[in-house]
Amino acid sequence: MDNPDYWRTIKDPTTGEQVVLSNEEVDIIQRIQGRINGDGEEQHPEHVDFFTNTVMIHPVGNEPEPKRRFIPSVHEHKKIMKIVRGIRDGRIQVGARDRSKKKEEKPKVYEMWAEGDVPTKDHYMHMPAPKMKLPGHEESYNPPSEYLLNKEEQAEWEALDMEDREPKFLPTKYSALRLVPRYDDFIQERFERCLDLYLCPRGRKNRVNIDPESLIPKLPKPKELQPFPIACVVDFVGHTSNIVSIATSPSGQYLASVSLDKTLRLWETVSGRCVRTIALQTSSATSIKDAATCVAWNPNPEISIIAVSIGQDVCVYNPRLGAREAWEAVDVVLARAESAPNQTSGINWAKAGDDQRERHGLRMRVTHSADVTSVTWHKKGDYFAAVTPTAPEGVAIHQLSRSRSQTPFKKAKGTIQKVQFHPTRPIFFVATQRYVRVYNLSSQELIKKLITGVKWVSSMDVHPAGDNLIIGSYDRRLCWFDLDLSVRPYKTLRYHTQALRGVAFHQKYPLFASCSDDGKVHVFHGRVFNDLNQNALIVPVKVLEGHTRTSSGTGVMDIKFHPTQPWVFSCSAAGELKMWT
Repeated sequence: MDNPDYWRTIKDPTTGEQVVLSNEEVDIIQRIQGRINGDGEEQHPEHVDFFTNTVMIHPVGNEPEPKRRFIPSVHEHKKIMKIVRGIRDGRIQVGARDRSKKKEEKPKVYEMWAEGDVPTKDHYMHMPAPKMKLPGHEESYNPPSEYLLNKEEQAEWEALDMEDREPKFLPTKYSALRLVPRYDDFIQERFERCLDLYLCPRGRKNRVNIDPESLIPKLPKPKELQPFPIACVVDFVGHTSNIVSIATSPSGQYLASVSLDKTLRLWETVSGRCVRTIALQTSSATSIKDAATCVAWNPNPEISIIAVSIGQDVCVYNPRLGAREAWEAVDVVLARAESAPNQTSGINWAKAGDDQRERHGLRMRVTHSADVTSVTWHKKGDYFAAVTPTAPEGVAIHQLSRSRSQTPFKKAKGTIQKVQFHPTRPIFFVATQRYVRVYNLSSQELIKKLITGVKWVSSMDVHPAGDNLIIGSYDRRLCWFDLDLSVRPYKTLRYHTQALRGVAFHQKYPLFASCSDDGKVHVFHGRVFNDLNQNALIVPVKVLEGHTRTSSGTGVMDIKFHPTQPWVFSCSAAGELKMWT
């Protein structure tokens, strides 16, 4: 009654001191006793809705669903597979079982000579050690007499090194097993065996069982790809020496061939009759000094002329075949070209003499600074190119209508082997020993450089469409190039056993062929599709055999296709000229 603060005075149990509570402390105690929030703040404040029900342009939370919510968990998959392997191996028992019963231990019985060195597999990736080779008759204490070595064989065996000895020990014969002495190399062999098992790693190779026939591409049968030449029907008899080159007329009615017997012969293709024989001559002398190397027939049917390379000359002949009005019209065209003889950087254009014009049909001679090895006509028949490998420029392009020449290269890159014109575009293909360079004659620039992968290019031909190219080489390879695909060969064929001498495309049919020193002509079906996503189809269809190889090892020298029929002409070093149909 005397102390007014008695009701708010408490005793501190730790110090025993009387403590008078303040108004704030009393207020807190009263709120706690009334089950109200002790800090004085409102226990259930008004909720502020952070996300409104109105759709905003840029919502606050618009994250996409995480990937882990809709794909299986890799971690859970590993745990499940671990449990599955435990169930399969018997380490985990599925279902209720009496744990008080002990598992009956069965005796470990296994096959002594089975695969592996342990009775059970402790791990699913266990690799058993390879077993040693079982002993043979030579390791017996009483081997048969044929396994024993005589004194000469024993001396020869002892002279070899330890690694080269076969067998590794010397077979010895004993009359009884108790007489066999201790094997001295037993401990050494056991030690090496342990080293091999311990140090040499062993790996499991998962081999897939694949049918070998499924790996081979399915090609159509040759009968489905007919027509193509299969047999020799005409033999052109007349040449007495090596036939180096042949050419067909634009109509396919006639065939021209040049030989080392210094003659140019014109044949009728269907009958095999020799229509005309022309003696070849050079400008160096009245008699023949150099042998002919190439013959090319103008592809323009209105200008039926033949170009023959002889030494340093390219001789232009009027074959004078067919109606008189036709070859007289050719003389009128050549007369315009002969009216203005031209000389360009060592290239001389000259008219033929009256005697040569009448007797041999020679109309014009183009003399170069080096020997000419190849002549190629443009499809329109006005331009032709001559290859002079030993000259610095390497190649010369001539225009017949103006008697004009030009050398596109001041110095050729490498030794030029063959050249070809593009059928429709102003593109020029130049083949050296290992590369094929593609030039644009209009812009006078290098378009691309084809990497052949061969050691020495021997021949070349361009597809009639102009998008594909084939080359032959002296190292027995034929390479097909897809100019739109890559600068490396699309296909490399190795069917011939000797050097390739010539390759040729057919102008109408999807055929191409190759000839070689092995005396064979291989005919292939080569179809080029209009769809750029589909590669060319190449199928070998026929091997033509019948030419004779010479003692020097040369065989078929050149091949040409008939312009309109699926026929092929081939000539050999033995003086044989054949037509295959």
